[in-house]
Amino acid sequence: MHLVESTNANNKIDFKQALINPNAPQGGLYSPLTLPLFDGEKYSALSYKDFALKLIESFGFGYEDLFKKALKSYENFDDKHCPIRLRKIKDKLYINELYHGPTRAFKDMALQPFGVLLSEFSKDKNILIICATSGDTGPATLKSFEKASNVKVVCIYPKGGTSRVQELQMRALDKDNLKVFAIKGDFDTAQGTLKQLLHSKDFQNKIKALDYELCAANSVNFGRILFQIIYHYYASLKLYAELKESAEIIIPSGNFGNALGAFYAKQMGAKIAKIKIASNANNILSEFFNTGIYDLQGKILKKTLSPAMDILVSSNVERLLFAKFGDKRTHELMSLLKNKRVFKLEKEELQSLQEDFEADFCTDEEVIEFIRANKLLIDPHTATCFKLVDTTKTQIITATAEWSKFTPSMIKALYDRECVDEKSDLELIARDFDLEAKEDILNLFDMKKENEQVFDPAKIQEAILEWVQK
Repeated sequence: MHLVESTNANNKIDFKQALINPNAPQGGLYSPLTLPLFDGEKYSALSYKDFALKLIESFGFGYEDLFKKALKSYENFDDKHCPIRLRKIKDKLYINELYHGPTRAFKDMALQPFGVLLSEFSKDKNILIICATSGDTGPATLKSFEKASNVKVVCIYPKGGTSRVQELQMRALDKDNLKVFAIKGDFDTAQGTLKQLLHSKDFQNKIKALDYELCAANSVNFGRILFQIIYHYYASLKLYAELKESAEIIIPSGNFGNALGAFYAKQMGAKIAKIKIASNANNILSEFFNTGIYDLQGKILKKTLSPAMDILVSSNVERLLFAKFGDKRTHELMSLLKNKRVFKLEKEELQSLQEDFEADFCTDEEVIEFIRANKLLIDPHTATCFKLVDTTKTQIITATAEWSKFTPSMIKALYDRECVDEKSDLELIARDFDLEAKEDILNLFDMKKENEQVFDPAKIQEAILEWVQK
């Protein structure tokens, strides 16, 4: 199977090319023209890794031996046999814990095998990966490539726009072939900077002159999305085998890649009912799915307790538009968003989206209340999902990060006070819930403090080129 550009389906490319160079010529995103039907029930007895391989093989990309090697990266997770934990918390309500990898966030589920694939595909090349992060993509990407000899990684993040632990995780990995740049602005600024770099002919030529090929590790890269389909399909299959009922999946969503993975899984045959999108106060996605209007006009990004969702430009909505309405309509809508900062779906188009999706948003106050009321160690992103819980239906909440990355919010919710010392308070929560605090998280707080340079986004290209040449 080939992938095609979302705004020009005549532009076809194979999986390897799309993974190494995700920059489509017209600025669209590489996507499947059609999705394979996959009979997951046939493989329900397989281990997660073997099930994943069968699902990937259904796409017909080839490279089976490399995919098999990539999936072995899950052996570095808490349970080497299965990277996810599907946990029942109430009658008909389950949590799919996706944060049991090395950086304690769901991004490891895609970026650990992605790192192996890209390293294998590019053995004879030097690769420069650039990613923008609102908190979790950065640490997960850096961790995935920390031992790669021919890959350099640049991570751009908004200063003050991540949790302290997320920032410390990035700083701890800022060495040798890995570089972290804090910039002025918010995540949309960081993501916009990334897109400008990826599509700048001048930057591409300068990187090529340094004998590097340019690549992206954000979910603009379909290689990321592929691995996100698997855990939604697998979790829904496990519940269907037990309850004989399709599950709704509730997903805290910022850049929409996680939700897109669930949508693709459903299209491929997974027993998924509605996909429910949980937003924070930056409620552009809930507004979109309820009204059909995607409107950036006059919108100002708000900082919330769930910083990884502090996003207004959700890149992967483009792939959903393409899957639903085709390349010409997608090109039209994305052009409107770029030039007018708003687009509006037709009535029947909105109805088509609402066949698969529902959406709502959560305030910080509601996030605190959901953590407090449930007495569960759920992080502030996962907590937004409880707004969409319906006790009459089988539902899976998608847990995207471990609570330990957001101790100040957890302290406020569980003890109704401000965090005094993050390391001590993290250890307090772990003791009270009879858990062992992760050593690699605790050690972050003992790192030597350094004055980090904060860059103007306009100066990032120059700074990256200077670093690559060293």
